[in-house]
Amino acid sequence: MLYDAPIDHDPRRHYTSACEEKEAINVLIVDDSLTIRSELRKHLVRLEKVTVLETSTLAETRALLDGQHHSLFCAILDLTLADASRGEIVDLVRSHGVPVIVLTASMNPEIRRAVLETRVIDYMFKNGKNAIKDVAYLVEQLRQNQTMKVMIVDDSITFRQHLAGMLAQYRYPILLATNGREALTLLEQHPDTALVLTDYHMPEMDGLGLVRGIRRRYRREELAIIALSQAHEKELSATMLKAGANDFLNKDFQAEELYCRLVQNTNMVHFVRQLRDLINLDYLTRLYNRRYLFQVANLLHAEASARPGVLALAMVDADYFKRINDSFGHSAGDEALKHIATLLRRTFQHTDIIARYGGEEFVCVVTADRPEDAWHRFDKLREDIATTPLSFEGATIRMTVSIGLTTVLGNSLTEMIACADRAVYRAKAEGRNRVVLEP
Repeated sequence: MLYDAPIDHDPRRHYTSACEEKEAINVLIVDDSLTIRSELRKHLVRLEKVTVLETSTLAETRALLDGQHHSLFCAILDLTLADASRGEIVDLVRSHGVPVIVLTASMNPEIRRAVLETRVIDYMFKNGKNAIKDVAYLVEQLRQNQTMKVMIVDDSITFRQHLAGMLAQYRYPILLATNGREALTLLEQHPDTALVLTDYHMPEMDGLGLVRGIRRRYRREELAIIALSQAHEKELSATMLKAGANDFLNKDFQAEELYCRLVQNTNMVHFVRQLRDLINLDYLTRLYNRRYLFQVANLLHAEASARPGVLALAMVDADYFKRINDSFGHSAGDEALKHIATLLRRTFQHTDIIARYGGEEFVCVVTADRPEDAWHRFDKLREDIATTPLSFEGATIRMTVSIGLTTVLGNSLTEMIACADRAVYRAKAEGRNRVVLEP
């Protein structure tokens, strides 16, 4: 199939998952109904790390915005207030660069057009059955959008800027390219891109060539593509979809239609990423798990003899780990493992494989020019762990690790792990807090 892509190891494709910390955000509610404000607050504070600010009039809102020292993530605004009956509140809040969600008791075509022309994110009906829940869901959706890069590919600077302005409102990180060739180069630099919006007619490489180029590496569920074209080019939709686009949109789209398509496609990618994280990552440390280690490192081992340099495998074992659990509790032990994982991530490159092997053991598979180069990298890791204590509930916990290292391929990855394991025992026997190269 055209959209099949080879399995490759690129840790940059592992993204923020549901298990990682969300950023704290401030949300403003402006409504003259105490009941509405209370219901909104109740649903918003159920979201993680959300601070709610409230006002009931245009004057109160102006005073709050003038004195606000912390950025607002978004605002939920009643369209009609006692001192602002014609939607003036939207212009005020938008003038401070704050994305807006509108609440309204009624909406006719004229009001709808006027509201959308102010470039609000969306509008909700107060009397809708699930309106308040939907608003809270939209706020969380906007926060999720911040983790989903969107690339806009079009040779028209006017259209690129127009689309980028709309996407910025929805909190998407934005990449811009003028043609398919430039887009593929940019994608190499940003392989964690979630969605590409591409025109068909472009110089150097058109949209069809770009779609085919993307599908040589990414499956549909890994990176979504929405193809764009003029309304009269109806035959293009089938061509682009069969080449590997996920969706098709005419350039005379409505803002609401665009956002619905964006959410549907980026949510699909987000859910696939979450599932892959659950399969491939250790829940506690967010490093790769043992299953993924064997799946990918076996491929690297099979190819190592044909590559320059050496393939090095190290087992990193925390010293006296039981003492941490016994002295400070198992929560401290969990934090100690996460602390080591953080230092491992800082030390090694994105092309290296760092995995939690089990308990307090980690396995690292890295490439180096010479065995001594690998040894120096791991000795630097050992030193960093020994000199970077963990602060836990007012206590300072100092840790060291014993590291067993091998650069001998042997017959299999399993043999390399066994060799590194023997080296760890030697490191322990020789006094711990050291790196032993085996054999």
